Amino acid sequence: MEKTAVQKLAGVLKILVTITFVCNLIVLVMVPGLVHISVRQGLAEWWQYDADDTLHMLLLGGWGQWGQNGAYADVLAAFLLFCGVCTAVILWQGRRVLGTILAGNPFQRENGVSLRRAGVCCFAISAAALVRVVWGLFYYQSIASLLTYNALFVPIFLLGGLLCLVVSALFRQAAELKAENDLTI
Repeated sequence: MEKTAVQKLAGVLKILVTITFVCNLIVLVMVPGLVHISVRQGLAEWWQYDADDTLHMLLLGGWGQWGQNGAYADVLAAFLLFCGVCTAVILWQGRRVLGTILAGNPFQRENGVSLRRAGVCCFAISAAALVRVVWGLFYYQSIASLLTYNALFVPIFLLGGLLCLVVSALFRQAAELKAENDLTI
């Protein structure tokens, strides 16, 4: 059976989502090292390390730096790790939905569950960004944290979570209608 245009597009998207997922996992390992290098001397100068030292710091060394570079570095690393894990879950759920589209059977209850999980992860990122904005307000005692990407993450991921929940409900409803239709002769 020949693939439809939607299935061809889903195939390309699944490849792109898989590549993004793998890159996300690779960078997730490097987050503490990147944060602690940037706090110490700035990311613009990290190439001055010897190649072995840089690789060691990116892959292993950053994990041992917790508590040594101040509260800012620890909060930033924790926030980025949390968001990275949530993003990995969102990408994985997207892969699952694209897989059912490729199989030619998108209206399944599993897609509703996958989209609900993605929505919960979006809400978690939004909540973490809100906590970081509030933390910044108290840590810096300034409204400057309201002008950061964290403040932008709050409404964007809140809306993304709501959108995922709406689409999740639509997929669940479509699965129920399909099941009723399959029983009708």
